[in-house]
Amino acid sequence: MPTDKIVSLLPSATEIVCALGLEDNLVGRSHECDYPESVKYLPVCTEANFPDNLSSQQIDVKVKEILADALSVYTVKREQIKQLAPDVVITQDQCEVCAVSLADVEFALDNYLDKKARIISLQPNSLDDIFADITTIAKALNVPEVGADLLERLIERVDIIKHKLKFSESRPTVACIEWLDPMMVSGNWVPGLVNIAGGTPVLAQDGKHSPYVQWSDIQEQKPEFIVVMPCGFSIERTLKEIDILMQLPGFTDMKAVKNNQLFIADGNHYFNRPGPRIVDSIEILAEIMRPKQFAFGYEGEGWIRFGI
Repeated sequence: MPTDKIVSLLPSATEIVCALGLEDNLVGRSHECDYPESVKYLPVCTEANFPDNLSSQQIDVKVKEILADALSVYTVKREQIKQLAPDVVITQDQCEVCAVSLADVEFALDNYLDKKARIISLQPNSLDDIFADITTIAKALNVPEVGADLLERLIERVDIIKHKLKFSESRPTVACIEWLDPMMVSGNWVPGLVNIAGGTPVLAQDGKHSPYVQWSDIQEQKPEFIVVMPCGFSIERTLKEIDILMQLPGFTDMKAVKNNQLFIADGNHYFNRPGPRIVDSIEILAEIMRPKQFAFGYEGEGWIRFGI
C-alpha cells in the first residue's frame, strides 16, 4: 500500500483518492471537501476570501471584484500544509472561481515546504477528461490497477444507460442552469452528461466553459426540461433563491414549467464536482427525463421536482 501523504485541495480529487482506497493517506483537505463524510475530520488547508451566506448576485459581484484586483478567490494555508508535510498536493487549473488554482498553490508553496511535494493539477472539461484524471491520480499514487478497476465500473454504468437508450428516437431539450443571478447555463462536461442520459442540451457545448445567458435566450429555446443545479449549491441552498427564477417574465408560460418538468438538483455534490459521482449525475438526469426506464433512487437526495 502506498505511503505518500496527500493533501487534496479539490473536493473531486478527495473523492477520487478515497475511491482508490487511499483515504488513510489523506492528511489535509480544502474547506469545501465534504465527501465522504469521514474526511471532515482532516485539517483544512484553504479558505474563501468572501463571507458565507451571500446571495448568488453578491457572490458573483464579490468574485469579480477580487479577480479584477488580480487577487485570489481563495487563500492557501501554507503554514498548515507545511506542518502536514505532504508528499503530494492535488489542485486544479480548470476554474479559478470554483477552487484553489494551480497558480495559488505554486505561489504559496514555492520554496516554503521543508521537502519538495509533487503537485498534481487537474483540468477536466469533459467526461473523458474526468475519467482521465482518475487514471492520472491512480498512476501518480502508485495504484494504477485500482484506478483501472474503478474506471471500468464507472464506464460500465454509463454503458448500461447508453444501451437502454440505444433505440430511443426522442431526445428532449434540456436547460441546465448553473447560476441564477446572473444567469449561466451549465457547460464543461454537463452537456455531455445530458446527451448520454438521452437529452439535448441547450445553449451550451460539451467541453466549453459555462456561458452567461439572458433569460430570453432560454425562453427562445423552449426547453422541455429545466434542471437548476447552481455551482456549489445544495438543493436546500437553491430553494432559498428559487424566487429569482420564478419572478422572471414569462416563467409560468414555459413549456417545462407548464408540464411540471422543472427540477432542482444538488449541484454541489453531483453536477459541479468532476469526480466518481459524475456518473451518479448521469443517472440522475436519466431518471428525471425517463422515469419509466430508470429508477436509481436519487430523488429527494440528489434531485427534487419543483412544482408551482
